[in-house]
Amino acid sequence: MTTSTKLLPVHKRFDITFSHGEGVYLYSKDKKYLDFGAGIAVNALGHCHPKMVEAITNQANKLWHVSNIYNINELNNYAEKLVDNTFADYAFFCNSGAESIECAIKMMRRYFYTHNQPHKYRIITFTGAFHGRTMATISAAAKKKYLEGFEPALPGFDNVEYGNIEAVRNAIDENTAGILIEPIQGEEGIKVSTKEFISQLRELATEKGLLLAFDEVQCGMGRLGHLFAYEYYGVKPDIISTAKAIAGGFPLGACLATKEAASGMTLGVHGTTYGGNPLAMAVAESVLDVMLEAEFMNNVNQVAKELKSGLQDLEMKYFDIIKEVRGVGLMLGIRIDDKIENTEFVKKLIENGLLTIPAGDNVVRILPPLIITSKHVNEALDKIEKSVLAFR
Repeated sequence: MTTSTKLLPVHKRFDITFSHGEGVYLYSKDKKYLDFGAGIAVNALGHCHPKMVEAITNQANKLWHVSNIYNINELNNYAEKLVDNTFADYAFFCNSGAESIECAIKMMRRYFYTHNQPHKYRIITFTGAFHGRTMATISAAAKKKYLEGFEPALPGFDNVEYGNIEAVRNAIDENTAGILIEPIQGEEGIKVSTKEFISQLRELATEKGLLLAFDEVQCGMGRLGHLFAYEYYGVKPDIISTAKAIAGGFPLGACLATKEAASGMTLGVHGTTYGGNPLAMAVAESVLDVMLEAEFMNNVNQVAKELKSGLQDLEMKYFDIIKEVRGVGLMLGIRIDDKIENTEFVKKLIENGLLTIPAGDNVVRILPPLIITSKHVNEALDKIEKSVLAFR
């Protein structure tokens, strides 16, 4: 089926349509695909995971939506379980990653307003960032291609060089409220912050009395072999925004925060209609339950090592095509030689039955479901090698 002409033409789509999915595979009418894109790091448990299907079916037969003006059992239960497994004291649930970032931005500004410092409203962000598509989030990222035609950008953001602690230090002034960073930049091409840099940000934020917020929309929820990326880095932020994998494909975002950071978020200053509804909470809790199983993260870390090692072997073997392997856990990327557009390489992978995601810097993102096995790793590596050979 061709793309409908009734859709706002803002998405460039590959010419492929799926009929159903099962586990780590997607199926079109006549072909089976190994899904190593996972809906851009969303389908953490693959497709139609039995526990997710059971959860959504059971909940759909009971209660879909009630307003947040009422007490919601499913919301209470999931919030308790999620927060108890993080650094945070509070959770706010919304519908997307961009909304979770909006909450973090408002929380940072509100904190200083309620501490009699309304002049402290500016937030330091980083080159290459992607925080979403709302006016606030494209202003925060300050990337020209996303701002074009939507300017003027909203004020209040100071964009500095990613990974440069002196640039951060120099950007801090009497109006600075906080720092917002993706520990790993996904859209920019799997750009990984060093552990040293993230530690330096924490130290600097503490020293200057600023709030530190992590955008873990893509790198959180098991992707790095930990429930959240801050655990990989060994650094506790004040705020985390997350989404994508949190409900395995059901639209959901969350903003997690310490009691101190959230102290300005009092009755009536923020809200949502759909966020935290019983259907979303039931699905999200089923995902969390699986991720908290004893061996789940061990498996993620094991297969991640196998996959990265295999990709590095291909890099050594075909350095004329694969210029670099990047990433942590199951958030990996292969930088393709500039003579080949990454979208063309992705198309060749599709032809060979492997789904991946293009990103900035001519990178192909490898974001498989977290439930993959060694068998799936080997299958993917074979398909990548076959695709590389087609360009030699």
